[in-house]
Amino acid sequence: MDQVLHLRATAGDIGAYVFLCGDPSRVAAISKYFDEQREVSSARGYVIHSGKLSGMRVSVVASGIGGPSTAIAVEELIALGARTFLRVGTCGSLQEHVKIGDTVISTAAVREEGTTRQYIALEYPAVASWDVVQSLVQSCRLSKAKFHIGLTHCKDAFYSELPEYTADPEGTERRWAGWTRGNVLSTEMEASTIYVIASMRGCRAGAILHVVGSTIDGNLIAKAPDIEPVLKIAISAMNQLIENDLPHV
Repeated sequence: MDQVLHLRATAGDIGAYVFLCGDPSRVAAISKYFDEQREVSSARGYVIHSGKLSGMRVSVVASGIGGPSTAIAVEELIALGARTFLRVGTCGSLQEHVKIGDTVISTAAVREEGTTRQYIALEYPAVASWDVVQSLVQSCRLSKAKFHIGLTHCKDAFYSELPEYTADPEGTERRWAGWTRGNVLSTEMEASTIYVIASMRGCRAGAILHVVGSTIDGNLIAKAPDIEPVLKIAISAMNQLIENDLPHV
């Protein structure tokens, strides 16, 4: 097909297996693990590198911050042939036992953002694909990482986590306390968009998140340990997915 509008890429540029990260600087940190790595595009901040893992073409794309830019990236990637999405990102803890530096594997996401509401009613769940979650869990166990598996939260406004930044501080504090009481592990800004669009388009998706702050403590960004171990886990998980998809004689 022709070059898509925002990503400035064509079908031959993109692998069926795609890593998604919000931060453009993380693209090179992931693609350094690829064979035959090359830069595809950097239009509108959507930095794209492609290469190979386990002999299959893969890509990593900077999706930007939040649902709107992520939705554009995922839709255009699907149009170019992408079918498996793995978000590699950061999050803020919503539980005392989820510590800065820990890893969170998101099984599903609370849809407290606006992008997916323009696709389908809120009754439709934002759920990760079972086989992607399974691969992430196996890779975390192999790496002996401290990880948590469960529900995560997705929002539009980063600073709305701080009650004093909102028009209704008491209401804001109650709302966030409700997610904590509901055993939601952490909060971030992209997973629900990825999950909903992937589900609607018959694709699969998952997310692995590096805990870099604590919403319940009001410390949105702390000095967390390096994310490199999480990147290695993501590469391992994608390799597993590829190898499981390959025909076995």
